[in-house]
Amino acid sequence: MTATTPWTPVDPLTEALFRLRMDGVFYAWTTTSGPCALDMPRVADCLSFHVVAEGEVWIDVDGADPVLLRPGDVALVPRGLGHRLATDLAAPSSGRADEVPQQMVGDHYAVLHLGPTDVPPSASMLCGVVSIESAGALPVLQLLPPVIVLTAGEQDRLQRLVALMLEEVLDPRPGGEAVTTRLADVLVVEAVRSWLQRDPAARTGWLAALRDPVVGVALAAVHRDPGHAWSLAALARAASMSRSSFAARFTALAGVPAMEYVTTWRMLVARERLRGGDDTVAAVALDLGYGSEAAFSRAYKRVLGAPPRTDARRPVLAEPT
Repeated sequence: MTATTPWTPVDPLTEALFRLRMDGVFYAWTTTSGPCALDMPRVADCLSFHVVAEGEVWIDVDGADPVLLRPGDVALVPRGLGHRLATDLAAPSSGRADEVPQQMVGDHYAVLHLGPTDVPPSASMLCGVVSIESAGALPVLQLLPPVIVLTAGEQDRLQRLVALMLEEVLDPRPGGEAVTTRLADVLVVEAVRSWLQRDPAARTGWLAALRDPVVGVALAAVHRDPGHAWSLAALARAASMSRSSFAARFTALAGVPAMEYVTTWRMLVARERLRGGDDTVAAVALDLGYGSEAAFSRAYKRVLGAPPRTDARRPVLAEPT
């Protein structure tokens, strides 16, 4: 008997999850005593995760109902939304996470305490804020719910991962920050994968297109080579369909026409390269199939709302004409 799989042979969803890597992370070991709350501000292109070690903590995310977290539970806030962590929903705020007093233990690691110091701790948790700039990650993040909660008894594998993270935090050793960051990478992907497997919303839109055995092949081709001279006919050939049938199927699944998707993907890749390296705008434009910097700049501004030079680390040598 041959096992079946819900993924396409090229598995573009796996490729997208592979891109869900952390470009920067800051995490804090947080303890509480008495009624208290901590406000996490909204941060663009970031996600937050919280792992409860002891006690109970409410997480209240903008646009979602509050959820009570217990020991071993993991909460992921994938779209950088503002949220509050509280031992009691009626508790007054101790302040914003970036403003409350904290002890820096390393370049990316802090320890902080909320509530009175003369009262025994009531809860403890590991909180992390992660910057995500990968083009492949952004569509996934935008389609996720405001908060993903995985309970302690849900996955044995996840609990082993949580135990390793907490061990690294509570028993610091040389290289501990690097280890915790890598473990957080896996934690985020595991949380997203768990949601994809259990939530009906993951079966619609762009995610459904990724899973489709026909459209998924074309998406994977675009993701792997965004600078190719893609046309509707070329995409249809990659998917082994007629042009009209492919166009209708792509739009029905992804929610946008195929060539609009190609342009958007190119611009996300361009932004990632401009923010993360020494590429000039002209070099990125050429690599992504644009014959002129001016045409590329117009497309970039139309899709992302600002000209490419706002994201480039290296100044533009010549303005487009």
